[in-house]
Amino acid sequence: MKENIKIAIIGLGYVGLPLARLFATKYSVVGFDINKERISELIKGIDTTLEIETDILKSVLQNEPSNKLGLYCTSDIKDIAACNYYIITVPTPVDKNNKPDLTPLIKSSETVGKVLKKGDIVIYESTVYPGATEEVCIPILEKTSGLIFNNHFFAGYSPERINPGDKEHTVEKIKKVTSGSTPEIGIKVNDLYASVIIAGTHLAPSIKVAEAAKVIENSQRDINIAFVNELAKIFNILQIDTQAVLEAAATKWNFLPFKPGLVGGHCIGVDPYYLAQKAQEVGYHPEIILAGRKMNDSMGPYVASEVIKLCVKNDIPIKNAKVLVLGITFKENCPDVRNTRVVDVIQNLKEYGTEVTVFDPWANPDEVKKEYRIETLRNMPQNKYDAIVLAVAHHEFLTIDFTKYLNKGGIIYDVKGVLKCEVQGKL
Repeated sequence: MKENIKIAIIGLGYVGLPLARLFATKYSVVGFDINKERISELIKGIDTTLEIETDILKSVLQNEPSNKLGLYCTSDIKDIAACNYYIITVPTPVDKNNKPDLTPLIKSSETVGKVLKKGDIVIYESTVYPGATEEVCIPILEKTSGLIFNNHFFAGYSPERINPGDKEHTVEKIKKVTSGSTPEIGIKVNDLYASVIIAGTHLAPSIKVAEAAKVIENSQRDINIAFVNELAKIFNILQIDTQAVLEAAATKWNFLPFKPGLVGGHCIGVDPYYLAQKAQEVGYHPEIILAGRKMNDSMGPYVASEVIKLCVKNDIPIKNAKVLVLGITFKENCPDVRNTRVVDVIQNLKEYGTEVTVFDPWANPDEVKKEYRIETLRNMPQNKYDAIVLAVAHHEFLTIDFTKYLNKGGIIYDVKGVLKCEVQGKL
């Protein structure tokens, strides 16, 4: 343990908590979050995001702030005042018009600014467009603290690479990009992460380079998925099995194994808009990035329309047709519902006049209702349906006997292409 390092993690969600737990194995760490209910749960060793198991979380928890290694969770700003490294891991969403919403980043910068001292280092992990750290966040830190950047305090940027629900690629096993506001600070930031990240680190030459690297990682994935989504639409018209085509093409060593689907989540469905916004600010209209976003954003309505077409083909009356949607999280085996595009499927099905029931054993019904005004069930309903839409490939869904839940002539639409049973529609 290094006695002179005390770390504050600002934001204890899917990114912040795993990072705080990891650093707490070697340093004194204070985890700060404005959500008091979240803090209350964490103090008891309960992580509702399911990223950290209870016994592992309890093994690093402390009952009070101290200079000993371990993690103390709090919503009181006074508890982070003694820290000298502040790592900000708050979400960076987009608004209803797909414009970057930096509100959480701005407010967390104001919070840190209130306790910032000479010599402190503030590191941002939240995904942003290139330049946001130095153009938006640093001025807030200066104004709130009264200190001068790169004189009294310093900054770094190390983009998060957390994959929610992934128990194999955990935070310490993913190579970390790091950067600092000066060459010396870059080394300090890099050394800090290198002390706990077993996969190693990559020190970028500047904060802007690190910001850009993060935002293009997910933009690249978004564009590749958009390509196979377009292929799925084409092959559907040609009555060719998209999955079979992709399997055949994947036999070539350099074919990229992307699959069609609904693209949501906290990164891939959001990050391209951050890069596009910055490009437009400097006078460049990004055609490929926005085209990819347009294609992927169209997949919810497309899936709904395909389900309706199959119902019509099977002589199922559309008005009041009973539809069961399996899954509402943005990915399988994970409770994360942030920016899930399954809601697009549900809303479009309802617009056709169908009665939609949503079953997801992973999602928190209260969270879904608050975020999307959609009622969800955590237990499989014992009814029969005219159509079942597998929207998320939770492992619980893969062994369901669908014949028990379908009316005569009913259809199964497999968005993820994972079911072994006979289906009438899939991407």
